[in-house]
Amino acid sequence: MEPQLLYAGIEAGGTKWRVAIGRSPDLITDITIPTTDPNETIGACIEFIRGAGLPVVAVGIAAFGPLDLNPSSDTYGFITDTPKPGWGRADIKSRIESALGLPAVIDVDVGGAALGEGWWGAGRGLDVFVYVTVGTGLGGAVLRGGRTSHHQGHPEMGHVSVEREEGDSYAGSCPFHHSCLEGMAAGPAIRLRWGRPGSGLSARPEVWDLEARCLAQAMRTYTYTIVPQRIILGGGVMQQPGLLELVRKHLEARLAGYGPAPSDLEQYLIAPALGQDSGLVGAIAMARRAFEGAP
Repeated sequence: MEPQLLYAGIEAGGTKWRVAIGRSPDLITDITIPTTDPNETIGACIEFIRGAGLPVVAVGIAAFGPLDLNPSSDTYGFITDTPKPGWGRADIKSRIESALGLPAVIDVDVGGAALGEGWWGAGRGLDVFVYVTVGTGLGGAVLRGGRTSHHQGHPEMGHVSVEREEGDSYAGSCPFHHSCLEGMAAGPAIRLRWGRPGSGLSARPEVWDLEARCLAQAMRTYTYTIVPQRIILGGGVMQQPGLLELVRKHLEARLAGYGPAPSDLEQYLIAPALGQDSGLVGAIAMARRAFEGAP
């Protein structure tokens, strides 16, 4: 019997990179690398894959962005205008390909996470669903027919507008739009608004009710404009106990029974089945699909 092909998956985040080798959610080996500067971080990633000594045939990269995902562009696979210091115009894809001598495929982190959930998780068997992550950044991806859609660029679902609460004077943390969804609801926004990270605010119900009201606005927008069969809501912020249930409650109120409102919000707005591994497993799915085709 011929040995099964193996793939490297990279979840390249703003605070850490996770790298694994496998061909399914059952990983053979993995490592977490702090995100420092591009040379150090990408170099450590390459050395791990090379040093594993396993027969890897392709690499999938699910990276923070924004990314240039136009294959005809001279900067295809580069990070573009990011607020992450030192990472603007960082070349990820071709550097990893050249160093390892392996083909690589790249997408935004939420695109990879969506594919992982579509192949092996909470999106399996669905034609259209949305994956949203709420963490250091806030972004989303639409999987339609098993594929993400990128034309002029990848969707920036974290930068949709949200209404400011009456009496709210918080300016928002997004350096581009200030009070967009990311600027009002991502992890840094929580820390700047309340003076400490969300992990230190668990006992403050007003924090999480406000967070849920803000997120519910965006979930209504996605529901009405994309009409997905499901929205999967993941990321570190969503680890707060009870937050998902609060978002469901406020989404139901905002939908008010109008339009393509789902009949069962507990099955419509859910947590990732792969937990915090959606992006990492999705990166392996990206490489496997590019090399082998659909599962």
